[in-house]
Amino acid sequence: RLIHGGQLLNGLAGPTVMNAAPFLSTTWFSPDERATATAIASLLNYLGAAGAFLVGPLVVPSPNGTSQLPLMLQSNTEHIKDRIEAVLYAEFGMVSLIFSAALAYFPSRPPFPPSVAAASQRLSYRRSFCRLLSNFRFLMIALAYAIPLGVFSGWSGVLDLILTPVHVSQVDAGWIGFWSIVGGCVVGIAMARFADFIRGMLKFILLLLLSGATLASTWFTLTCLTSVTHLPLTTATLYTSCILLGIFLNSSVPIFFELFVETVYPVPEGITCGVVTFLSNVFMGVLLFFLTFYHTEFSWFNWCLPGSCLLSLLLILCFRESYDRLYLDIVVSV
Repeated sequence: RLIHGGQLLNGLAGPTVMNAAPFLSTTWFSPDERATATAIASLLNYLGAAGAFLVGPLVVPSPNGTSQLPLMLQSNTEHIKDRIEAVLYAEFGMVSLIFSAALAYFPSRPPFPPSVAAASQRLSYRRSFCRLLSNFRFLMIALAYAIPLGVFSGWSGVLDLILTPVHVSQVDAGWIGFWSIVGGCVVGIAMARFADFIRGMLKFILLLLLSGATLASTWFTLTCLTSVTHLPLTTATLYTSCILLGIFLNSSVPIFFELFVETVYPVPEGITCGVVTFLSNVFMGVLLFFLTFYHTEFSWFNWCLPGSCLLSLLLILCFRESYDRLYLDIVVSV
């Protein structure tokens, strides 16, 4: 009960952290800096997940391959328990430090608004939800974001289990997850900076990233089916395909966030991104729910990745982009 309660509280805090990035970028940064600020604020959050891929395998030993003697097994179990507690206490200390700093000093807005959009009036909660649910274009890109990112989040969370049948250790799986997230952060910030320099290109950038994600996920899935495809199954191919998939999908997050806000402006950024984050968590939860029943074979799980990326790519192709917030800033400023 304590474990489930703690995970529930962590889950409740997650959307707030994810939704803060577009709101902070609009409130504190000018129009030619917003995408970059959104990318830095949202993707640095992913570095915590990258650290988890390393901390878990390196600090907590794997129970696989331990001695079958009862005394040795009991000793190993107690050691693993102590290491898990050490990780949890360390996380608690870091969270407490950041929370204390936010309580001590965290201004809500700058002395002067950096743009017209930052100073403009937003819709109420009720009108915002009505606007979002009635906006077909928003629902299209919301699904284009939620389906692949939700599936990828659930898939990467059990990456060590997926790679175990192909004889990849949890340490190697951790390094794969680490580099995919770090690469996604670097590429995502670079793409966002490019979007700031050349405005009105968010849809084009997403098409590139989702095309790459579809190809990388298909490569990984076919590689795991060595008896059918006869593709070489090596550590290098697994590393490359998984890392490329993580780079393409993780780097698309800030671009999606900026496109959400531009599409439904003047709906507040927090409400907009909160809805899509909730949808993403729903798809991740559904996928993990089915995993509890079909956990002996993972080929279906792997095929969910290219399927979700391809569906997202088709939705973005059919999407008609608009830049209402950017238009307001340019027209009023002129």
